[in-house]
Amino acid sequence: MSIIDVKNIKKEYQYYEKELGLKGSIKNLLKREKLTKTAVNDISFQIDEGEIVGFLGPNGAGKTTTLKMLSGILFPTSGDAKIMDYVPWQRKKEYKMKFAIVMGQKSQLWWDLPAVDSLYLNKCIYEVSDQTYKKRLNEFVELFDVKDLLKVPVRRLSLGERTKFELMASMIHGPRVIFLDEPTIGLDFISQKRIIEFLKYYNKQTKTTILLTSHYMKDIEELCNRAIVINHGNLVFDGSLESIRKEFGEKKLIQFRVAGNLDKERIQQYGKIEEWNGSEVKLEVDHQKIQSIMKEIMQTMQVYDFSVQDIPLESLITSLYQRGNEV
Repeated sequence: MSIIDVKNIKKEYQYYEKELGLKGSIKNLLKREKLTKTAVNDISFQIDEGEIVGFLGPNGAGKTTTLKMLSGILFPTSGDAKIMDYVPWQRKKEYKMKFAIVMGQKSQLWWDLPAVDSLYLNKCIYEVSDQTYKKRLNEFVELFDVKDLLKVPVRRLSLGERTKFELMASMIHGPRVIFLDEPTIGLDFISQKRIIEFLKYYNKQTKTTILLTSHYMKDIEELCNRAIVINHGNLVFDGSLESIRKEFGEKKLIQFRVAGNLDKERIQQYGKIEEWNGSEVKLEVDHQKIQSIMKEIMQTMQVYDFSVQDIPLESLITSLYQRGNEV
């Protein structure tokens, strides 16, 4: 059953073009040209309860604008959306009590107060009972291993530590839907891993629906089975990660290293060279020709290392972005 239902949602901004220099400024006083920027262009999708969906696109694609509309921060120019049977931009209290949004560049923690005070403030805002608050706080503290940081002023915490408390503050009221906008941006590998593991666990335990934007494909692969891809405000893909691989999976990467130097012209006959380092090469080849290519290379060259890999998900997603450029 769909918990998020978006139909033909669109967001346009109007602005005025200004010419350079003093002459241009004077001209603009008399006559200005109004332009329209389409941030999100007539996109539709549905998300079932308990799903974790990756919401992907390059910078400026419209991801954050979409999340802001779904959370009620922005009004759409046109279109409809229902989340848990609520229209987000009506901003009803009942809706606000059931969702959360975490934005990697925006903080909801009080800078000069201990982190636990911000958590308690959210507890009061969302009318969480003392018993429920204590239970959730203890669970989050254990999962994130932040017991010794509860009374430390937020300004004294590292970026990774603050991000953990941002998530805790957003989930202390037990939301049914969570929008995560680049939650692991700027974090080190260990902090990223801890947060991804937490989100996995939390989703499994509570069946919370999560819509996640991230430029880290590792996050998407570990958390999501499905991805929605937009570019220039247009929806260019909505489906499983596996279907992305199948659609673009006619190619494989082979990498090998030989004694001495490789003949570049000869190697190009096998496929597209992705990386070249004299005696080592990475090639993109047709997957149906891998066996014959491997056999010929092994028979004619002194090979030390040889590996076959799938095309990285980042490269496949980039191919999807190109569709948005063509729309």
